[in-house]
Amino acid sequence: MKIVVLMKQVPDTWGERKLDTTTGWVDRVGGDNVIDEINERALEVALSYKDSDKSAEVIVMTMAPGDVSDSLKKALAMGCDSAIHIQDDGLAGADAGMTAATLAAALRDLNADLIVAGNESTDGRGGIVPSMIAEHLVLPHLGMLGSIDISGSAVSGVRLIEEGTQNVHANLPAVISVNESNPDARFPSFKGIMGAKKKPVVTQSLADLGVSAPAGSTVILSTSVRPARAAGTKITDDGTAGEQLADFLVSNRLI
Repeated sequence: MKIVVLMKQVPDTWGERKLDTTTGWVDRVGGDNVIDEINERALEVALSYKDSDKSAEVIVMTMAPGDVSDSLKKALAMGCDSAIHIQDDGLAGADAGMTAATLAAALRDLNADLIVAGNESTDGRGGIVPSMIAEHLVLPHLGMLGSIDISGSAVSGVRLIEEGTQNVHANLPAVISVNESNPDARFPSFKGIMGAKKKPVVTQSLADLGVSAPAGSTVILSTSVRPARAAGTKITDDGTAGEQLADFLVSNRLI
């Protein structure tokens, strides 16, 4: 069983996230960057299967123009066998279409049995890249999965939807994306941290994958700094506080 987990490094959600006012893109330089929390859960899904099948191989793959070495080291320390970093300056500002096409090109030669991703990243919230990758690779896609069961020839799980749940399944190879109801990721052990230093990390460029960089896949027309928060309306209870509050809610169309 060969499992590839798609990982994205994002600005830490516990810190202040900002846009670069020059490019309009997320500022990935000014703060701490970490593995996206939903991708940690995707890693846990793959590594949990590896716990029960020692012959399974888990590869972590990421796409980023800059340095993501710390995140890759953490994924390797958690238990992944190897890592692939698609690194190219032409990927700066890549939109969902470019991201999916590039990842699919890198995945195509790996012949993975299962590709695991998060349902959506915390810095983009598009939630469409896994299904686009499946379309490129002509593979079934099971998205938004909660509980997941992986066997040697199939994958199944429960998809959460507004109306309830769906029990879905597909034969391998397949692409799945996981949601927040999956278990938290394990912590790297000391042995895992030391062993990660010896695990292979392959770097690939767009030229290596035979993918052409677009002239500019994401175009930001304008960016402005968020205005300072204005003072709220203070209601003094002189016996009419209820009426004042109701008037405020009505005037702001909150009720």
